[in-house]
Amino acid sequence: MKSVIHHIIKKAFFAKSLFIIITLLATIGSINAQSGYNIGQTVSDFQLKNIDGRMLSLSDNRNVKGYIVVFTCNHCPFSKAYDSRIVDLHSKFASKGYPVIAINPNDPNAYEEDSFANMRLTAPSKGFTFPYLQDETQEVAKAFGATRTPSCFVLKKEGDRFTVQYIGAIDDNMQDASAVNKKFVEDAVNNLLSGRPVMVNNTKAVGCAIKWKGF
Repeated sequence: MKSVIHHIIKKAFFAKSLFIIITLLATIGSINAQSGYNIGQTVSDFQLKNIDGRMLSLSDNRNVKGYIVVFTCNHCPFSKAYDSRIVDLHSKFASKGYPVIAINPNDPNAYEEDSFANMRLTAPSKGFTFPYLQDETQEVAKAFGATRTPSCFVLKKEGDRFTVQYIGAIDDNMQDASAVNKKFVEDAVNNLLSGRPVMVNNTKAVGCAIKWKGF
């Protein structure tokens, strides 16, 4: 009888421990998902290393009207599918005051393809003519609340501040650029250039989970 009771207690303890672990992991994920900027909030400036070795900040370019900030990387198939569309966004809007800034937030220990050396090697083949920055500490991605690659944030310059006007996906079709129905980022920037509020300002980014250090 005692052995049966002991077995039941042991199973109950294991189940409780497992429940605590699952709950803790879910809580951590929830905290991470809820952190980051919201629409209308001011972005803190940052300094990150570009592939040319220079440190760049949002405030470096005083002539912009805003930025299209894209968290992306080298290895993710979703990011690869959007490379040419990111290039197109820069080509279309840089001259109008909304250039692209691409940021790689991934831990290169998880994927060697995402190392700084490989960023420098692959950017020309991707056609990147805009900054491609390494978020080595991952603090910028955490501040923005980015969780996937690619994730986009459209920022509007208001005085000396940059405020978030759009968060989410580039468009509604990762697989086929010719079949896109809604160009979320393009529409957001066009709204801002026309002096109108962004009609669709938040969508779900679809892509690879950012590879955080320590996990």
